[in-house]
Formats: sequence, structure tokens, C-alpha cells
Amino acid sequence: MDKRVYGIIGIVSRMSNWNADFTGYPKTTSDGSIFGSDKALKYPVKAMWNQQGEKVLYIKSLKKQEGKKGEIDYIPRSLTERYDYLFGRDGNQVKDKTEVLKNLFQAVDVKNFGATFAEKGNNISITGAVQIGQGMNKYENSYAVEQQILSPFRDDSEKPGEKKEEKEDAKATTLGTKIVSDEAHYFYPFAINPRVYDEFVEIGVTDGYTEEDYLKFKNTMLVAATSFSTNAKIGCENEFALFVETEPDLYLPDLSQYVSFTKAEPLSSVQLGLDDLLNRLGNRIRKIEIYYNPYTLKVEQHLNNGKEYNIFTGIELQ
Repeated sequence: MDKRVYGIIGIVSRMSNWNADFTGYPKTTSDGSIFGSDKALKYPVKAMWNQQGEKVLYIKSLKKQEGKKGEIDYIPRSLTERYDYLFGRDGNQVKDKTEVLKNLFQAVDVKNFGATFAEKGNNISITGAVQIGQGMNKYENSYAVEQQILSPFRDDSEKPGEKKEEKEDAKATTLGTKIVSDEAHYFYPFAINPRVYDEFVEIGVTDGYTEEDYLKFKNTMLVAATSFSTNAKIGCENEFALFVETEPDLYLPDLSQYVSFTKAEPLSSVQLGLDDLLNRLGNRIRKIEIYYNPYTLKVEQHLNNGKEYNIFTGIELQ
């Protein structure tokens, strides 16, 4: 692929929790700003690829394990076991790094995001062509909501020294907690540099990052969050995306830092703030595509040749 691509992926979270910390609350920086990690965005993308039958290396999968007494358990595969599962070879036994590299580049997540494969006999590091930053919440009035959930079951566990009949709540059902954001709007920056694979192309282990790879990444990025409907993510959706295709020698900063979000009725507003930066670059910008949810958003921009599309249908907006 003879170009670079810069852009932004926007995720909305309504009464859901896009990316929780270890306390269960939405992740925040030291000053209290809500953000989502790049891993939170990559996971639904990898899950969608996996469901489509693509080879995905860095994703949790289970294997059956039989204990000494015949009991059956299911445990996560190790990295080597996952490699073996995908490629039919034991990664610990493969001494030819060329074979390992060729196999790694067959995994769609490795082809996009890179890999660290530090297993027995091999120590391989691949810097991904696609780099995704942290997604900052641009909606200033976001707050966390803690919900009490009543379980249909009682707690029949016993504490040391306590008899079950002495527990005051022994006949009561238990309470759980679910923590969500009332509303948050995350904007993730990304950059694609296909040249990072040049040395691997030279040694013949990959054909490089191709236009087909880019289109697969782009099409998945537009819908992966919407498709990933777990209990915590049911209110999370793709609501915005920007793709800026440039000449291969053009270097742009993190574009998400220029974006602002304003809550309003009936349509909220995304102000791109990129007119001066991108319009000055003239024909060094090959294409600008803006995808968003036109039923909840309007986008304020005056980009030369910037085309707008419905993020759900892909139809160009007039």
C-alpha cells in the first residue's frame, strides 16, 4: 500500500461501561478525565475477526484439561498453544524463524497491530502497521452510575467460625453491583504506516501491508463496537470515524486532539477543528472520508474534498 492513513474512531457509551478499571468504574487519568485504552477498542475488532473465521492470535481461547483424578477443567491456552492451535505446529519445536514469521503474518491481528512472540526457541517482535492511541472522552458532563442488582440466589457460603444458621441474611438473596457511564463519547486516534514491514518484505515472510489489509481494518473498525453486545457493552456503539489518506511521506499529528464534542438536542455536534491543518496540505491529502451517525450527530467541518457517509449504511450524505 503506497500511502499513509491517519484518522479517528469515535465510540459512544450510553448507560454502559466501555472500559472499566479494576474497581469497576470507567477508566480515568490522574485528573479524573475518562478514557478508554487501545486494548478496549482492539478487543471487539479481534473478536469480530475471530467470528468471521480469520486467524486471530492474541485472543483468549479455552482448552480442555483433565486432572489426575479424572476431573475435567477448561483453562486458557498459552501463547504457544494458541499458535499451535492456529497453525498446526508446536511453536516450541519450530527453530526456523522464517516459518514462524510467515505464520505470524497470516494472523490478521498481527498483520495490523504487530506482535511480541517470546517463546522457547524464538524471540520475535513485530511493530504493527496500525497504531492506535488512547481514546479520550470529549463529553465533559459524563458521570458514573452505580446500580444495585438483586441476585435470585442466596449466599450459602460459611465464614470460618460462623455457623450457617447464625447468619442473619442466610435466607436472603445476595446483592450485586453494576457500574456504568450515563454517557461518554470516546475519540481514538490511529495511524497506519505500511513501510514498517519493509524489512519483512525483503526477507520474504510477508507481502507487506496491502490495500486489502487496510480495507479489512477499515470495514471492521466501522462496526466492531456496535456488534460487540456483551452485558457491559450493550450501550456502546460506533458513532464516528475519520479516514485521511495521504502521500506516503506526509506525517500528521494525533488528529483526535483537535476534536471537540457538544451535547445538544435533537443532534449533538462534533467539531473536527482540522480545516486549517488539512486544507493547507493541498494535493498531499488524497482522500478524506467522514462516517457518523446522522440520527444523533452533526459534524462541523469545512474540509476540502471531505465526503460524509452514514456509518451504518455506508451511503454518502448530502
